[in-house]
Amino acid sequence: MQPVPFVPWVWRDPSWMDEPVPDESRPGDAELARRPDTGLIGYEVEATDGSIGKIDEDNAKVPNDCLMISTGPWIFGRTVVLPVGTVRRVDHNERKVYVDRTKEQIKNAPEYDPDNHEDYRRRTGEYYTESYRAMPPML
Repeated sequence: MQPVPFVPWVWRDPSWMDEPVPDESRPGDAELARRPDTGLIGYEVEATDGSIGKIDEDNAKVPNDCLMISTGPWIFGRTVVLPVGTVRRVDHNERKVYVDRTKEQIKNAPEYDPDNHEDYRRRTGEYYTESYRAMPPML
């Protein structure tokens, strides 16, 4: 039996996105309905070995199958984009997103390039797919 391949661009459990249903009659809520990840802006992001930063307020600049993370000083304020497939769970009470990769794995990911979206997305997908082949998720 073949193992199920890792798909970096898909939430592994959509119930993690359980947020109140937006009221599409209010300005801005229609966009939120299309972008459930924007409800995570400001959440802390925890790697398997500690905090890596927060979900950036510019998260809407990347596709909704990614999370833009502002890493702060631990890697000199670098902005990284994580595929949503790296998310292990979301704790809405604590406002934290837990990912199943280490700080080092995230630090070594391809650098975000807003000017070359297709190439960046391909390289990021390949990087994380190989990451999961080498080290399956720690659940």
